[in-house]
Amino acid sequence: MRLRILVLTNLFPTPWDPLRGAFNRQQFERLAQHHDVDVLTAVDFRERMAGIKGEATAKGLRCDYFTFVYPPRIGRSLHAACWALSLWLQRGHRVRAEGYDCVLASWAYPDATAAGWLARRLGIPYVVKVHGSDLNVQAEHALRRLQIRSAMRGAAAIVTVSQALAAKAVALGAPRQLVHVLYNGVDPALFSPGSRSQARAQLSLPQDGPLLLYVGNLKASKGCMDLLEAFPALLAAQPAACLVYVGAGACRDSLLERAAQLGVAQRVHQVGAIAHDTLGDWFRAADLLCLPSHNEGVPNVVLEAMSCGTPVVATRVGGIPEVLPECAGRLVAPQDGDALSAALIEASGHPWDREAIARQAGTFRWDDNVSRLADILRDAAASAPVAARATT
Repeated sequence: MRLRILVLTNLFPTPWDPLRGAFNRQQFERLAQHHDVDVLTAVDFRERMAGIKGEATAKGLRCDYFTFVYPPRIGRSLHAACWALSLWLQRGHRVRAEGYDCVLASWAYPDATAAGWLARRLGIPYVVKVHGSDLNVQAEHALRRLQIRSAMRGAAAIVTVSQALAAKAVALGAPRQLVHVLYNGVDPALFSPGSRSQARAQLSLPQDGPLLLYVGNLKASKGCMDLLEAFPALLAAQPAACLVYVGAGACRDSLLERAAQLGVAQRVHQVGAIAHDTLGDWFRAADLLCLPSHNEGVPNVVLEAMSCGTPVVATRVGGIPEVLPECAGRLVAPQDGDALSAALIEASGHPWDREAIARQAGTFRWDDNVSRLADILRDAAASAPVAARATT
């Protein structure tokens, strides 16, 4: 049975943020090989006012956008209502006319909360996909938590990217029998072991000295500042070490200022955000990836680094312990600077079996992920009453 699926999310590449949600793009492109998938992406009005930044491409998907308009700095508990109204006014006619079999809402708040209201209004079953801070952070606020709980209870299924997030969803009130754990996958065509020296040459990096890599948003909750504070201890043990940040975000200038204060500015480099399909050489060039997040689902950069045979030092949060065994890296408590420094020093001198690390990552396959997601969506579509299907 070939389904007509509508994806509603903010986590997808757009011309205003071409690098956003690469994991969703990979998943939805593969889903579109077997079903008709439309992706309707919410674009923050401030982001849209800033102008187009590049081209966003997705194979086999019909993509469109709407502007998410809301009162800034106030009324976060009203954002789902604003999200739903923005979508309805700008794309409501199309959503009503397309005859979708089901809706997949990716991100709990405000996306899935608003999508749930609209799907119920139209009599279309919907599936909620949660990723990490949409439950770990947003659901800590009482009014948002009530809305998220309602969205999950009205869903035909809830998809989480880790066991830890599944437990969080159930604790928030999601029916346990409706919760499915689907770990994200890795594309082996992009992320596989290779020559470190060739990767460094390709990136014009020095061949000598340990390279510590961070890939992700430059924001405090991702631990980018924590990593910088821990770096001088590694540098004392490994004077030739360097720290490279790949990504963009609010902490960019703070990182530069603090690196100067710590006296390590010459050993810290920022390369900005880069296209997802060019990350492989950075992972292969690195001795370690470090992601000391304060909260997470299962960040794909951890799986992608492992797929390249690169060990990982990360925090023991969210689903990271579920995918990072001791043979592939080290785990520390979040916001524990001394423990992070010690782990970096130990890991930088450890004789890692990079082939074993890559084999571990090989258990996370997009084909398996998408096959199970398709089954979940098919069951959701089948759960719609016949009368509802006939009127949509």
